[in-house]
Amino acid sequence: MSASTDTTDTFGPPAPVLSYSPVTLSVPGRPVELQVRVSVPATGTGLPVVLFSHGHGGSNNLSSLNGYAPLANLWAAAGFTVVQPTHLSSRTLGRRLAGAPGGPFFWRSRAEDMSHVLDRLDEIESTVPGLAGRLDHDRIAVAGHSLGGHTASLLLGARITDPDTGTEADLSEPRIKAGVLLAAPGRGGDILNGPMADKVPFFHTTDFSAMTTPTLVVVGDKDDSRHFTDIGPDWHADPYRLAPTPKTLLTLFDAEHLLGGISGYDADETTDENPGRVAALGHLTAAYLRAQLGADRHAWQAACEALTTGTAPAGRVECK
Repeated sequence: MSASTDTTDTFGPPAPVLSYSPVTLSVPGRPVELQVRVSVPATGTGLPVVLFSHGHGGSNNLSSLNGYAPLANLWAAAGFTVVQPTHLSSRTLGRRLAGAPGGPFFWRSRAEDMSHVLDRLDEIESTVPGLAGRLDHDRIAVAGHSLGGHTASLLLGARITDPDTGTEADLSEPRIKAGVLLAAPGRGGDILNGPMADKVPFFHTTDFSAMTTPTLVVVGDKDDSRHFTDIGPDWHADPYRLAPTPKTLLTLFDAEHLLGGISGYDADETTDENPGRVAALGHLTAAYLRAQLGADRHAWQAACEALTTGTAPAGRVECK
């Protein structure tokens, strides 16, 4: 199945979106308060929730609640409440966390942030103006990009061995019903032979065999992460290939690590800027989540069929 970047007439005009930040949550034991951005459609009730985990990029603000507006806005316009925390790994926290336990990547804390958000959905709902009574607390999904994809995979059931204790870490979150992994890391082991591999010991034991939650894995066929491994872009498809069913793989043609520019509008760090690709990705992922969360059982099939009508295929879809 192929997908096209020609979305001009397929989905209609975007719906108005409201965004509110920061919502500040005090979490016992966390070195700084947990802050989140909430983006919602201007109207509607029974809104499913998407938790989004940012990556660990080099910019000062995109890897925080201030980033990933191209996706957050598309998802909110499609009828989701999008909650974006600032993880402890964000550069926006700077020297405040120098030398803090778990740094600089805070792999465990990142996943725990999402569980804290779910624990406090009532508080978030009452804090954001105009949001009270509009959330569906039973329809929850998680998405993440790059290191955020690793975070999301842990919440979806993937396991790692804690490099500090030698014990298996199970951070799976049963309240999450579906996931989207965007350019997420793949398997560990001997294939992690790049110059950055020793910096991420928690990648080395990644095991997707218990990641049973329905998940859409999105990869770019030009996303060659040689700083971690020399096996090429296929590494990012491991969460699809090595996890049990049901899983779906969306491979975007000519896409690099930012998949056309998902981390921010006109972000300088984007090496493959393509607004059409981002729009197609946003619509496809929204349709997948709507189908998986029961908002529209036919949305995924319909979106894929609609996106095959253009003349410039953006990618292909595989399912198992």
